[in-house]
This record gives sequence, C-alpha cells and structure tokens, in this order.
Amino acid sequence: MSMEKVLKRLQKDYPELQYEEGESFCWSPQSKQIFYILEQSPCGSWAILHETAHAVLGHTKYSLDFELLQMEVAAWEAAKEIAKNYDITIDEDHIQDCLDSYRDWLYKRSICPSCGNKSVQQDDQPRYQCFNCRSTWSVASSRFCRPYRQFKLQKKSPTVITVSD
Repeated sequence: MSMEKVLKRLQKDYPELQYEEGESFCWSPQSKQIFYILEQSPCGSWAILHETAHAVLGHTKYSLDFELLQMEVAAWEAAKEIAKNYDITIDEDHIQDCLDSYRDWLYKRSICPSCGNKSVQQDDQPRYQCFNCRSTWSVASSRFCRPYRQFKLQKKSPTVITVSD
C-alpha cells in the first residue's frame, strides 16, 4: 500500500490526530500532530505507523534514557499491530535497525569520560555515575545531540557536572 493510501486511512481511522507533512517523522504530544515525510518506500509507511503508535500509546515524555528505549520498543510493537489492519508487515530488520540507533545513543551516553567504564543513569536523576571511579556526568536531554560530556573526577565524593552542547 502506498504512503498516500496509508496516510488517508490513518486520517480516517484516527480523526483525533492531525497528520502534517514535515521535515522528519515524529509525534508531538503537545499539538497531537504526527509529522511525516511523503516517502514512496515502505519505510515511510512503517515510520508513520510507528509515530501513530506513539500517539495511540499516549507517549508524552520520558525521565530516564532507558525509558525512551522502552517507549520505542512499545511503539514498534503497537505499530506492528496497527499495520495488520492495513495488510502491511513491518520488516523486523528495519525495526531492529531503528532500535539500534537508540541503543547506540544510550551506550555512548553511558561511557565514563574518565575511565571508559560503562555505567547506568542514576535513578530519578538526569546524570550518570561511574561504578569504577565514581565520576559523575550529565548529558544533553535530546536524543539528537552528540553525547558530549563534561565531568570532574572526584576521589572521595562525586560531583555533578552539567554538559553544555
């Protein structure tokens, strides 16, 4: 099914959502708009189904980096279900490639700038702390920012440092 046909069906099936041509595929919970690029490849249809799934699932924001990855997985699972109504099968390799971009983003953010150890984001905190050297670092909240980090090595107690992009 062409992207145009998928779009028309989605607009009919989800009248509460606004579909707007834009520069990228994304869901805006504030305006209840799904932005899309009119693409002729199957990827365009898959992407607009994925963004529709974010809307249907009520995805609005995330606090921790790992929550974003969980939301992306859930949106792809929901997109596969929505796609069945349109006789579309979303390629699993495509889904994993998309999820890999989030996994790579998360991995890069988790690398300690001091010793290179991998760490996890602190619970309910917008920062990471190294298990090995106890350095702490903050990263930009946007997924689209390169993972620049500023940090300060602390021998006794960690210090929070905010990243400036």
